[in-house]
Amino acid sequence: MRRMRPTVLLFDIDGTLIDNAGSGRRSMDLAFQELHQRRDACESFSLSGMTDQAIVRKALEIIGVPATPEAISAVISTYLRHLAQEVLRVEDARYRLHAGMREAVDAALARPGFAVGLGTGNVREGARIKLERVGLHDRFSFGGFGCDHENRVELIRHGARSGAARLGVPLEDCRVVVIGDTPKDVDAARGIGASCIGVGTGHFTPAQLLDAGATHAFADFTHREALATLLGEA
Repeated sequence: MRRMRPTVLLFDIDGTLIDNAGSGRRSMDLAFQELHQRRDACESFSLSGMTDQAIVRKALEIIGVPATPEAISAVISTYLRHLAQEVLRVEDARYRLHAGMREAVDAALARPGFAVGLGTGNVREGARIKLERVGLHDRFSFGGFGCDHENRVELIRHGARSGAARLGVPLEDCRVVVIGDTPKDVDAARGIGASCIGVGTGHFTPAQLLDAGATHAFADFTHREALATLLGEA
């Protein structure tokens, strides 16, 4: 059996691990309504693959409010307060973990030499709120988050470094795999020289993710080759 390189896995959340039934978008709209009386601030652009800070910055600019650090922080704090309520309002059938993901995460956690974390545009507290609803938050002890860096490449780099540190090896000795559902996840992985497994559980098909440069792509993690690819066995 060939020896596996130390492996860092970084899972995106929205569209990849879970379907949050629009609770994140509603919470952001409510935050802008409460603070700026503009529930339409995010209406003109797609939030897919964007970091929380980048979303807020762009929305503030659209409505003509200076995107100062204080203004961004105020929206995110208000968003998190609404998010904690909104995720609980969604019925179980609609707020769900995507097929095969719990099994994939648990299989990776059981492997020696694997560090399993998050690579997400969500701020850390938002990630906790969203994943606790499906009982998955405790599986992830580290990650790269939207509060670590507004730029997705840099937050993925942060997550990869954190994973390598947990394994006690230099990052350059690691196999790093980003699992995501958007071209922005693909771009971030490529930006640090990592592999990317795309999943067609969001707004993009596996073919579109492969065209964007994903190393592999599957409809979801029930595909017979998906888990083997994640674990480096394919």
